[in-house]
Amino acid sequence: MLDIVGLLQTEKNEFTRSERALTEIVLADVEAALKLSIVDLAAQADVSPPTVTRFCRRLGCDSYADFKVRLAQSRFVGQRYFAPAAGPSSVHEIAQGVVNGIQSIIYETFDHLDFAAVERAAESLVKSSFVLAFGSGGASSMMAGEVEARLFRLGLKVASTDDHQLQMMRAAAAPAGTVIVAFSLSGNNAQLAKTLAVAGEYGLTRIVVTRSASLVSAQSDILLPVNWHENSDILRPTPGRYAFLATVDVLAQTVATRLGPPAVAAMRRIKHQLVVNRDGDDGQPLGD
Repeated sequence: MLDIVGLLQTEKNEFTRSERALTEIVLADVEAALKLSIVDLAAQADVSPPTVTRFCRRLGCDSYADFKVRLAQSRFVGQRYFAPAAGPSSVHEIAQGVVNGIQSIIYETFDHLDFAAVERAAESLVKSSFVLAFGSGGASSMMAGEVEARLFRLGLKVASTDDHQLQMMRAAAAPAGTVIVAFSLSGNNAQLAKTLAVAGEYGLTRIVVTRSASLVSAQSDILLPVNWHENSDILRPTPGRYAFLATVDVLAQTVATRLGPPAVAAMRRIKHQLVVNRDGDDGQPLGD
């Protein structure tokens, strides 16, 4: 789908005077522009109707009618970004909103956590011969790396990747007993869903952390559902990643508890080296 609004916003400085006049009218009120005939738009911009037609073709549209269809589609997608609601402006207000959002989603995550699914996931990881952590994009790729960081210190063999092609290759080549932990904030990552389908063909256990009833969740053996309501304030970073982080921490501690002495022994060796080579005492975190 051609993003007409985005194209107008990014390319307007490259337009001619007439094209900039048309652009300003459209961007000033997209809803009103959709109701204008080609004659009306030309008159408002003080240009001729053929100029409007050439403008539409420059944008990759076949005609003015095609332009209006694509403009309507662009207007429909991401409506919150056309007239964003006024949000906090002072640092104190911003910090309060961010922290309150984090607290709310963490408590909401606890209230809806599937404890039985976490137990099954932890048991699968304890019995695994190898763990692959998959995620791409922002929060999901970060969570894949977080799983690697949480599990290697427990003595598990684990690797993470955020590259779609490498994910599929690693799933196809994974040895028996491999468990995959996959993340998708939206649940709509089609390439990850395809990789998980491939993993299923080879009999790998797939632990998936994502939205319920989504494209990616359909490719799970053990689903750890994470559902939340997105911010109305478009400038505030999504709190969804904290729901992911809380879920990962719950899973990691459950795995550590089920592993028992072997996990403690692995962590002790790491702590020994950190005390000797970095900290001088054992009061610091097991990492940095």
